[in-house]
Amino acid sequence: MAELNTGGKQQPRVDLTAMVDLAFLLITFFMLTTSLAKPHAMDVAMPDKEKDPQDQDQLQVADNRTMTVLLGSNNKLEYYMGQLEKPLGGPTVTSYGKEGVRKVLLEQIKRVPQLTGDPKKGLIVIIRPSDKSNYKNLVDILDEMKIVNAQQYMIGDISDPEVELIKRDGIYK
Repeated sequence: MAELNTGGKQQPRVDLTAMVDLAFLLITFFMLTTSLAKPHAMDVAMPDKEKDPQDQDQLQVADNRTMTVLLGSNNKLEYYMGQLEKPLGGPTVTSYGKEGVRKVLLEQIKRVPQLTGDPKKGLIVIIRPSDKSNYKNLVDILDEMKIVNAQQYMIGDISDPEVELIKRDGIYK
C-alpha cells in the first residue's frame, strides 16, 4: 500500500490489504458452494420404450378399481368409475380442492381395497385433460394425487366420447 510521508511524528498503521483480499476470497467461496433454493420435482413414471405397445393394451384391470378424471374449463372436472359405456359411478362434475375431487379420491381410495378384498389392489386414476383445460388444472390434479397419496395414476389422451360428455355437462367452453 502506498503511503505519503508528511514528516513529523510517525503514527502506527495497520495494512488491511491482505484482510480485504481474504474477505473477498471467503465471500466468493461461500457464494459458489452454497445452493440458494433446491428445485422441487414430482416423480413421474413413464412407460418403458422397449416394450411392445400392443402388450399394454392387453393389461386387464377391474372396472371397480379405475377412476377417470376429465379436466374441463372454468376450473371444473368430471369423473366416473369404470368404463364410459357402463360407468359404475358418475359421471359427476366437481371442482378442485378439499370439498371437491379430494373428497371423492379419499372415499374411493378407502373403498377400492374393500371391494377387491386385497389391500394391495388400490385405486387407479386416469387423468385426461381436454384442450379447454389449462396447465394450472393439470398441476392442481397432480397435487391432489400427491395430497391423497394415490399410488397409481396416469395422464392419458381424452377420447371423442369423453369430449362429448363434458360438452353435454357444460364444462367444455
